[in-house]
Amino acid sequence: MARKPAVPEGGLLIAVEGCDGSGKSTQIQLLYRYLFRRGLPVHLTSWNSSPAVHPLQRKAKRTRILTPLTFAIVNAADFADRYEREILPRLAMRQIVLCDRYVGTAYARDGARGIDPAWTERLYSFARPANATLFIHAPVEVAAARLLAARHAFGYYEAGLDLGVSDDPLESFKLFQGEVLRRYEEIEPRLGYIRIDATRRLREQQRAVRRCILSLLEGGDGR
Repeated sequence: MARKPAVPEGGLLIAVEGCDGSGKSTQIQLLYRYLFRRGLPVHLTSWNSSPAVHPLQRKAKRTRILTPLTFAIVNAADFADRYEREILPRLAMRQIVLCDRYVGTAYARDGARGIDPAWTERLYSFARPANATLFIHAPVEVAAARLLAARHAFGYYEAGLDLGVSDDPLESFKLFQGEVLRRYEEIEPRLGYIRIDATRRLREQQRAVRRCILSLLEGGDGR
């Protein structure tokens, strides 16, 4: 596109979802750089990054004192703080807000930890639906291999070791993230996610992501 597209009134809220190791953060960071270089007003926000809440959560994770319920509540508090202070104001300024994980992360992860899905949905009912949610879909075996190649270990909660399903980190990761992925796939049609195949080459994935966003900026539905 030769011309710079206009951001619609009310801004654009774009979410990227997927299990850990799917490559969602890489894709949204590449998208952010692309939109920024085009001169568009774009902002990137990440899950668990509230200055008010994240330090407390990090400490709780280190001491491994979080239960599924307290984990869910802390995540919701972090989200609510960023939503009020960071997301809504930028949308009001007609910006593109890119969310590295949005409410779908809570639905999938809380559900995988045994939290009632209806309770989680009520907890996040204040959140505006995203204009588009890109679901970076990767088989659990692919996600596990990527994480091990990058940092040779899994986080305690990332692997679901707090649930006691297995003492082996790799096996626990596959079981937990497999359930997270199943929950994502369950809500995918209801919430209208746009699936991106994470087994494709990085550039091919990014081209598909950019096409979705440019479609939205031109008045389409992102598909």
